[in-house]
Amino acid sequence: MADSCTGHRFTALRFDRVHPLKLESSGPGTEIDPFPSSLNRNEDYVDARGFVVQNNVSDDEKVAVSRDASDNLIFKDGVVSGIKTLSDLLEAGTGMSEAAHKIIRHIIHFLEDGPAEDGYREITGTIFPTAIIWYETSAKSKKIYEKLNTWTGINVTTIVRKIYDTDGSTVLATVTDNISYSGIFETSRTRTVS
Repeated sequence: MADSCTGHRFTALRFDRVHPLKLESSGPGTEIDPFPSSLNRNEDYVDARGFVVQNNVSDDEKVAVSRDASDNLIFKDGVVSGIKTLSDLLEAGTGMSEAAHKIIRHIIHFLEDGPAEDGYREITGTIFPTAIIWYETSAKSKKIYEKLNTWTGINVTTIVRKIYDTDGSTVLATVTDNISYSGIFETSRTRTVS
């Protein structure tokens, strides 16, 4: 390669392309080449444990691709620590694990007054509600979402929101807001997610 690369786009498109020499004999393939010949890029596969990738000046094993004993395609990178599988990379493409996404997914799928799915809402407290609970049905056997308000006078000073798993009792995430006021006007809010 004549130049370096930026991100995933190569700034130069000139490469010294090398074709490995092959010596085919009887085996699972269909060809028999008794003399060394150049690999046919449109037909032949390179059969190897893995490969190491170099840049313009490196001579090391910092970047590699291989296969582990469980048949995972594995990657080693000079910047990202540890060895990653293809599954790790696919998961990383979403920005988070499936479990973490499930929690966030549930939080963001809520409208101003509750979940964006079928349900039944129950409110306790009158003009100052202390609990707003969404259930799957009016039987109230499985919770979806719960919002608990703590009031100081006419100001809600703590709001605790809980997102429940499909079993209706396991809490996936709790979001707690502690709110400060000047008179009736909110001045600050501290949010904790657990």
